[in-house]
Amino acid sequence: MNIIDVIDKKRNKETLTREELEFAFNGYLNKEVQDYQMSSLLMAITINGMTDQEVFDLVDIYIKSGEVLDLSSIPGVKVDKHSTGGVGDKTTLVVVPIVASLGLIVPKMSGRGLGLTGGTIDKLESIPGFRVEATKEQILKELNDIGMIICSQTESLVPLDKIVYSLRDVSGTVESIPLIAASVMSKKIASGADKILIDIKCGNGALMKDEKSARELRDLLIRIGNNYNKEVRCLISDMNTPLGVCVGNALEVAEAAELLDGKVKNNLYDLCVDIASNMVSMGKDISIIDAREQVLDAINSKKALEKFNQFVEYQGGSLEDMRISDNKLEVKSPKSGVITGINALKVSVVSNALGSGKAYIDDNIDYSVGVFLNKQIGERVKEGDTLCTIYYNKEENDYGILDAYTIEEK
Repeated sequence: MNIIDVIDKKRNKETLTREELEFAFNGYLNKEVQDYQMSSLLMAITINGMTDQEVFDLVDIYIKSGEVLDLSSIPGVKVDKHSTGGVGDKTTLVVVPIVASLGLIVPKMSGRGLGLTGGTIDKLESIPGFRVEATKEQILKELNDIGMIICSQTESLVPLDKIVYSLRDVSGTVESIPLIAASVMSKKIASGADKILIDIKCGNGALMKDEKSARELRDLLIRIGNNYNKEVRCLISDMNTPLGVCVGNALEVAEAAELLDGKVKNNLYDLCVDIASNMVSMGKDISIIDAREQVLDAINSKKALEKFNQFVEYQGGSLEDMRISDNKLEVKSPKSGVITGINALKVSVVSNALGSGKAYIDDNIDYSVGVFLNKQIGERVKEGDTLCTIYYNKEENDYGILDAYTIEEK
C-alpha cells in the first residue's frame, strides 16, 4: 500500500477502507507518513468528507492507538462534556465543578487551542503551579478523592488524535466535520464516561459557521455514540458574539471563578446553567427542570465554587499568583448609540494577535494578555466611553478591534 494512493483515492471522492485508514493514520503515528503527506490527506477529507463507516473506522483506529480508561472501580455515574470551541468559551471551568459538587463523577480530558479558539488546557496553564498532565493512576485517585478532574490527554490515551489534532490546527483542516467528530468521540469514549454532553458552537466565532453544519455534526456525534452504546446529548449554542466578557487565558479563568462566586450573570452564565442542567439530568435520570434547580443551588450556595477551589488546589495551582498583564489600553467608542453586535471572530483575531493563541505548533502562549469587554450587546454608549480594555505585553496596539463592534445611533 502507498500513502500517495490513499491520498489520491480520497482526493477523487472515493471511500477509504478500514485497512487504508489504518495504513495512513497509524503510519503517521509511527512516523512512516510525513507531516506534509498527512496534511494532504486531511485536506482531501476536509474537502470531500467521509462516510459514516469511514468515521466509525477512524474513531476505532484512534481509540485503539492507545489505552482505554477503565473507571469501573469508581462508584457513581460518569458524565463528561465537550465543547467544539468558541471565543471566550470557559464553560468547562464552570460546569465541571458544578456537576461534581452534585455528586456525579466528571472525568474531563481537555485540549489546547485549535485555530483561533482558546483551549481549556491553555487556560489552566495560566494558573501558576497547575498540573495539566496526569497519569492513569492519578486520574483515578483524583476522581475518587474529589469526583472530578480536568487534565490533558495522557500519553497513552488516544495518542493518534493528539498528533493529528496539532497538525489540523496549522494545516487549514480544523473545520472538517468528520475529523471533529472522530477527535471528540474517540477521546470521550476512551475516557470511560457513561453519558456525554456536547456543546456545539455555531456562528462566526465557531468551527461551525451555520446551523446546517452544526446539526450535521450533532447527528454524526449521536450516531457515533449509538455505535458504542453511549448516551450522547447535544446542545447547539450561539457563537456570533464572545461568550462572557473575557477573551484570553488568565482573564477567562478569573471570569469563571467570579461566575461561580455569583458575580457574573451574562450569556456565559446562561449557557453554563444549560450545560450543567443537561449533564445532571442525564447523570441522575431526572427532568431538566429538577436538574436546573440543583444546579442553581450549587452556584448560589457556593458549593460549586468550593469544588472549583478544591480542584485547583488538588492539581497544584495557585489562583492568587495568577497574573494578568499590567499593560492596559482602553478602546473608546467613536460615537454614541446602542451596541447591536460584537463580532466574536474579530475579537478572537485580536486576542490571538496579542499572543493568547498559536499561529504555529511551536509558538509560545502569553497567558496574561487578552480582551475585556467593558460594554455588552444592548448597552447604550456615549462617544468616548470605554468599549473594551486590551491587556498587552508586545506593544500598545488595538489591532483594529473597533471593527468588531456594530453601534447604531438610536
